[in-house]
Amino acid sequence: MNWAFPTKIGGGGEGKAVVFRSKLKWVGLFGLVLSAFSLFTHFLLARYTDGFAVSEYKSSITIFSWRPIFENADLSTAQTPLYRRLWSPIRNLESIHPYANPRGNYVAPNSQTNGYVFVRIRGGFHEIRNSICDVVVIARLLNATLVIPEIQSTTSSKGISTEFKSFAYLYSEDQFIAALAQDIKIVKTLPKNLKGARRKKEIPSFKVAKSASPFFYLHHVLPVLSRHSVVELVVPDGGCLQAQLPPNLEENQRLRCRVAFHALRFRDEVQELATKILYRIRSSGRPYIAYDPGMTRDALAYHGCAELFQDVHTELIQHKRAWMIKRGMVKGNLSVDSAQQRLNGLCPLMPEEIGILLRAYGYSSDTIIYIAGGEVFGGQKKLIPLHAMFENVLDRTSLTMPWELNKMYGREANLVDKSPKINSNLSPPTKEEKEPNAWKISGPRPRPLPPPPPRAKNPYNIEGWWGWVAESDNEPESTVVELRINAHKLLWEAIDYAVCVDADAFVPGFDRDGKGNSNFASLVMGHRLYRNAASRTFRIDRKETTRLLDEISEHFYQANRTWITSIRRSLRRNLVEGITKEMIKSKPMSFLSFPIPECSCSGGNAPPSVNASSHPLVDSPLRNVLEAMDRCPSWIEGGGGMASPTGGDKVVKEEYDDDVDEEESDSPAAAAVLLFRQGGESNDGGAETGNKEETQMEDQEELEGGEKR
Repeated sequence: MNWAFPTKIGGGGEGKAVVFRSKLKWVGLFGLVLSAFSLFTHFLLARYTDGFAVSEYKSSITIFSWRPIFENADLSTAQTPLYRRLWSPIRNLESIHPYANPRGNYVAPNSQTNGYVFVRIRGGFHEIRNSICDVVVIARLLNATLVIPEIQSTTSSKGISTEFKSFAYLYSEDQFIAALAQDIKIVKTLPKNLKGARRKKEIPSFKVAKSASPFFYLHHVLPVLSRHSVVELVVPDGGCLQAQLPPNLEENQRLRCRVAFHALRFRDEVQELATKILYRIRSSGRPYIAYDPGMTRDALAYHGCAELFQDVHTELIQHKRAWMIKRGMVKGNLSVDSAQQRLNGLCPLMPEEIGILLRAYGYSSDTIIYIAGGEVFGGQKKLIPLHAMFENVLDRTSLTMPWELNKMYGREANLVDKSPKINSNLSPPTKEEKEPNAWKISGPRPRPLPPPPPRAKNPYNIEGWWGWVAESDNEPESTVVELRINAHKLLWEAIDYAVCVDADAFVPGFDRDGKGNSNFASLVMGHRLYRNAASRTFRIDRKETTRLLDEISEHFYQANRTWITSIRRSLRRNLVEGITKEMIKSKPMSFLSFPIPECSCSGGNAPPSVNASSHPLVDSPLRNVLEAMDRCPSWIEGGGGMASPTGGDKVVKEEYDDDVDEEESDSPAAAAVLLFRQGGESNDGGAETGNKEETQMEDQEELEGGEKR
């Protein structure tokens, strides 16, 4: 059988059409790739080309919410007097170096100890850090084995990751044990027999005060430890040992430094994210300022600063203060003159005031400012003036992606919000109608109308973090979600701590917490003093600064040159004088806020001789401390990069010259140039200012101020 196949009519034409369409697709794809490459090239040119056409370039491509804005990309003037005044180290403190190693006859821990010390720590980030350092010293005093401390802020929280629990939620346990192996014996958990006793609450427990003395532990705790082989310490107040120890226990002070600055390393996930944030800030090639507002509700309530706020925020602060008075935490009246407290330097400086100080000191509007220390009480509206003065204000949320934070938190359980919700499907409650006969026989007329039934409260009227103020005198207990957030805050502050310690300059808005003790900012300043004493840390005299700010309260943004000069003198003088005040004021409360001279040594030449009677170090307690400081060993002095001041008169002239030409400018615009954004003004790296008169004033301040004294 012969098969007949149909012939393809026009087959050649259809094949050519298919090939043509395929070529069109390739041409289109090539065009898209070429367009993308061209766009990418233009962005690179706009980002890195230096010229008039791009000097006003305002942003760069980034996957984060922070879009860097720099007025001038030129860093060639990084060694100008203005740059040195804004960012350079403090020369008279460059001879101080960290040295917390044991000195003299320091005995290693015994293999046989008197028993176990189990510790439960309460409080926030700075209180936990202080407490851990104290319990390590206590364990050495008692010759006891320390069980890894339990952080109550994580164990009491529900829904946090079980992978990182208690101490390991914040710090690395292995690093903690290894770094202190030559100081005390540390174990991760109690032995099995003592675990059962703890569950049955058969372990003797002590609730210790922040100012407990070594005598208390040696004469009250040690006998109990020897009898029971274990004691439990409950630390509620951010410390359990007095800050200043007798001279014969000076080695224990250095042990505190080794714990705080070497043994307490954040766990890998936290440290990794902190390093990424630092890299993203540094990738701009600019120095940055870290700023801790210190505006917490507890601190504002304790110091009586409620009237500095408005509306519901004042109510919340007053409610907290009443709670503190009821429990004996605050001795005083509920109503306090907040204005007087502010004048006395007992209230935080507002972000707007900090912005004015920094602009008056010479920092330009494109300076990078990192906001640290958790949520600012009063909300983001308190930061609006700071954002108006500085374009590159950022925090951890603007430098991280949500998945990066979730990775740091670990795998967490889904929480069910049990609070009442509005159901849109439900109709509003209907009013029950009375029978007509009941109204007719209810009594003689005229009679008043019956009272309306109580109106049901919709949940959205009472929900929210402040809604309970209008409903009850008692603050509601923390929900499960709030407990989880409290645990997350520890991680947030850990990241902020790392960023602040590494910052080119640090500005604290307040240095006290809600118990009158040293706060987060104090720990940062102490760590910076230990790690690099010459780093630029502004220890602001709030009392003097408040007085200066009130002088121009009616024309904040039209300051004259005389006022700007006064602000600069105050800030520059307190770079060193503030350390002396910190030693007198903060060290008795927290050793970690001022760890020198115990944990430092003097390298290079001795502190320079000073002939000028107005020098901040003359006849000051700080100078006596520096002169009595131990000499650094040879391996530190030979380590390189150990610059030390030479030539006392030269140092005095260059480092403490804050006099400027007292001649005021007649031009209001010239006087206010530092407080307003001006096109072409200097970047935060210290480029030339757009105003010639202002530049001359900067040079006069740095180079000729010392001759006027």
